[in-house]
Amino acid sequence: PRHHRLFLFSGRPPPSTVSSGTNAESGKQWYQRRVRGKDESFCIGHLSTKTRKIRIINTLTSQEHTLEVCSEETLEEILNRFYKYNKHAASYTWKYNGTNLTMTKTLEQNGVKDEDEEFYELNFNEEDWLPAIHIYFNDDLTEA
Repeated sequence: PRHHRLFLFSGRPPPSTVSSGTNAESGKQWYQRRVRGKDESFCIGHLSTKTRKIRIINTLTSQEHTLEVCSEETLEEILNRFYKYNKHAASYTWKYNGTNLTMTKTLEQNGVKDEDEEFYELNFNEEDWLPAIHIYFNDDLTEA
């Protein structure tokens, strides 16, 4: 899928532009020149095609966390964000409906369908039907 770049601007043009905000050579505003050029220094991330919520349930402690994730994120990227809840998250096997998940794939590629549009059409509360990812501790004696 194609990602859109997300840029953060301070509201002031870079010092290399003239006081009017336009570049004397190109005649373009500073933000047009910078965004459409190769300079990624103002890029703060990518805009997702769609986000969705999932539940991650720790089968050892019964703790449950709801995360909003991007449809383009791999399980590895979700795992990196999940460290804030569990420093040993990499020491767990991640499963959906009893099947091991491939951490280099997205949720959809792992068979975790995004059904929130269907729930919306049926007037179901999406929060009541979030897909549950179960994590199982591997007891591999890793350290924090």
